[in-house]
Amino acid sequence: MLYDFVVALNRNHKRAIILSIDVLLIGIAHLLAIALLLGHDVILSMPSNLRLDLVLMLGTGAVLTVLLGLHKIKLNAYEMQGVVDSAFVAVMTVAAGLSSALFLSGPATPPHVYVVTGMLFLILSVMSRLLMRQLLLQIYHKGSPRKRILIYGAGQTGQQLASALATDDAVQPVAFVDDDLRMQNLTIAGLRVYASTDLPHLIDRYQVERIILAMPSVSDPVRNGIIKRLSAIDIEVHSLPSFADLVADTATTLSDIKRIEHTDLLGRDHLHEELPGSTEAYTGQRILITGAGGSIGSEICRQLLSCRPDCLILLDHGEHALFSIDRELRNAAPDLHIETVLGSVCDKYLVTEVMQDMKVDIVLHAAAYKHVPLVETNALEGMRNNVLGTKTVADAAREAKVERFILVSTDKAVRPSSAMGASKRLAEMAVQDLATRSTDTRFSMVRFGNVLGSSGSVIPLFQEQIAKGGPVTLTHTDVTRYFMTIPEAVRLVLLAGSFARGGDVFVLDMGKPVQVLKVARQMIEGAGLSVRDADNPGGEIEIEITGLRPGEKLHEELLIGSDMLTTPHPKILRAQESHLSEIEMANVLHSLRHVVETRDRAGLTAILSKWIEKSDTDEIALRL
Repeated sequence: MLYDFVVALNRNHKRAIILSIDVLLIGIAHLLAIALLLGHDVILSMPSNLRLDLVLMLGTGAVLTVLLGLHKIKLNAYEMQGVVDSAFVAVMTVAAGLSSALFLSGPATPPHVYVVTGMLFLILSVMSRLLMRQLLLQIYHKGSPRKRILIYGAGQTGQQLASALATDDAVQPVAFVDDDLRMQNLTIAGLRVYASTDLPHLIDRYQVERIILAMPSVSDPVRNGIIKRLSAIDIEVHSLPSFADLVADTATTLSDIKRIEHTDLLGRDHLHEELPGSTEAYTGQRILITGAGGSIGSEICRQLLSCRPDCLILLDHGEHALFSIDRELRNAAPDLHIETVLGSVCDKYLVTEVMQDMKVDIVLHAAAYKHVPLVETNALEGMRNNVLGTKTVADAAREAKVERFILVSTDKAVRPSSAMGASKRLAEMAVQDLATRSTDTRFSMVRFGNVLGSSGSVIPLFQEQIAKGGPVTLTHTDVTRYFMTIPEAVRLVLLAGSFARGGDVFVLDMGKPVQVLKVARQMIEGAGLSVRDADNPGGEIEIEITGLRPGEKLHEELLIGSDMLTTPHPKILRAQESHLSEIEMANVLHSLRHVVETRDRAGLTAILSKWIEKSDTDEIALRL
């Protein structure tokens, strides 16, 4: 009944009620002040000065309330500015009363009575509005039940969300959850902050229907870890971007709009679930992952967690990348023995010490410079890291009698036309040479195409360009590439390690190559936009053709020869490829070390021209 009465009031009715309450409170405040300071007998006698005071103060208060619009402020939006305006009304009302005492004839009310009147009015005015606000919210909420939510993250975004939803008719925040010990047990925005371990109890206690993840600044691995833990609880989970991002340019990212599934870009079925696991081959082993902080290296580490290794040794020359993957793995598997090694694969003494002292069983060598244009203009450093670094790690593995060594390679190593591709081909050749002479270590290589989502790949570039409104840059309309997902690539690497017999080159049956122009169109349309071209001049995003970059091929290949052997899995093939003799390989590496140390760019070009199988259409184009 009360709900129906409140809902039936129109805007003018509500304003009249609030204005009347304010005027009434001025009179009550003045009478209370007189009673407290002069005694209630004065009120009972009702002298002329008291009547004059009331008239002046009630009139002044009513006029100021109307002028300042205090009676128009919505109760659920009453905040500090409303308090300030109420204080101004109190001051001006006191001034009106003092005027009657100072300038009018007859008995005067003592000045300190007016000061107390102003203070009492301010207190009563603020309290009345807060009480009315709370009463109205309860009335409205009883009329329409609200969805009870729990906010995960008591930081700035979480606090802003709680404040924004405090008066919402559809949603009711009931508590915070935060992993930060400093935040726990605090009360923020009227809500208690609990530890995440209390989640099951909180859900039952507050009848929570939804969890809002309000931690936009955390890294993706941390967010994924939280979501994985929440997935064990049968409850709806939503993720919230920061409020600043919602109104800034950063809100327009591909993650905020419709996503394209990777299977749509692969041009074939997703193979991640088809590829078998390889847990037994790595269980109880001491495994060294080079380039552990990179896209492939970090995913190798994550997938190895389920294999229950004895120890993971993470080696990377990037401090931040190494720190990030180390922290992620320790949070995901606190009982696993993890060693972190900050350094370069080119450091012979460091790599040898790691192999010997940590008694490594398996090496997964993913460290490499892989950005084609960057290596093209820094070819000597590319050779030092990708070729001589691989040789250093492989030699150390052989001397330490490591059981297995797996090199992560690329399709760009097949008849390369770029410095990066040439460096990976030389690395393969160095490993193939060692495989022919190793009795204790099984050396193998894994070769695959472009990895969706890895750093430097075309997909993140297209995402960024679409988010900025274009244009999307493409080097050539006919460019094709093989694509695979990061999980597929890593599963292939781990399977290759379990299949390896020595000297193997494993490739994945990746179906047909995909036209990159088609990928660009799919991503633009998947973002809810249209391609601007001659057929559609009103489209939002243009695809701009920039021309092939130095060293870039129209079509990549996975095989050097045509001979293929099967493996225990039909989607994984073993290539039969020729390689240099021991003497030839020794000459290549000796010459390569010399040109790298002497910065002999012409000498490097001569080495590559002599020993590398060139593309059918192009020489290796080095920007030296």
